[in-house]
Amino acid sequence: MARITSGKRYAQAAFELAVERNELQSWQESLKRIAEITADTKLVAWLESPKIPFDVKKGLLEERLGEVYALALNLACLLVSKGRLRIAGNILREYDRLLDAYYGIEHADIVTALPLDEEDKQRLSRQLGEMMGRKIVIDAQVDPSVVGGFIAKIGDTLIDASIRNKLEALSKSLVEAGK
Repeated sequence: MARITSGKRYAQAAFELAVERNELQSWQESLKRIAEITADTKLVAWLESPKIPFDVKKGLLEERLGEVYALALNLACLLVSKGRLRIAGNILREYDRLLDAYYGIEHADIVTALPLDEEDKQRLSRQLGEMMGRKIVIDAQVDPSVVGGFIAKIGDTLIDASIRNKLEALSKSLVEAGK
């Protein structure tokens, strides 16, 4: 049975090396390039084929990746040799998450009834950042059922400051009062 891996171990190892060598950006850029080549499913299938000699695969990787960090190229070769190149996108996402944590950045999924303009995003980011004690980056979505206000999910924290929530609470209290 084939094992499925999320890429967390690879990302953690790459991140630790990057911190140790102060090469956080080089690693991030290289991991992006590796993840980009996985969009070509035919290339990935070819690179993972046991019929192709590894030296040929490595040469193609070097050609396709261009100027990437040497240790990142080694990681790409390792992924190819283990048949795991397809998880490169997962590795990049996990690396980005570790990088954000390193810099004290937290992502907030914000849902509003109407699209937020840049000024609103910055103000909300600043307010949530003060509340949470770290820098907040807003990932905004629109859902008209929110009616007004916003719903924010930051890590394990949920902040429901929506009109929908207030209306539901009001409706519930009116039903309770009528009993």
